Formats: sequence, structure tokens, C-alpha cells
Amino acid sequence: MPKMKTNSSAKKRFTITGSGKIKRKHAFKSHILTKKSTKRKRNLTYSATVHKADELNIKLLLNMK
Repeated sequence: MPKMKTNSSAKKRFTITGSGKIKRKHAFKSHILTKKSTKRKRNLTYSATVHKADELNIKLLLNMK
């Protein structure tokens, strides 16, 4: 049986917190920032948690389930 492999794109995008939740970054912060307000850009800086409905799919990609 071959080794189980972690999805490379998922391991770059998500991290697991101590309580088992999955942390993610916000999108739309990489370019075309001139038309976005300062408040919007600041709020996109902070990380967020993945929605409960998506957690299982991401854990499968990370070989955690």
C-alpha cells in the first residue's frame, strides 16, 4: 500500500489551531489595493477560521481524518 500524501496546496493554505480548528487567510489582499478602503484592507490582514461545513473536506486534504 502506498503512503498517504498530504495535498500540497492545502498544507500551504491552512494551519491547525491547538483546539483543532482550521485557520485560513482572507482572499483579495494580494493586488489591486488602490480601490479598496483602508479599513477593508486592514480587516483582510487578520486570519479567520474555516466554516464548520468545510472542515471535513480540508481535514481529508490534510490527511487528518
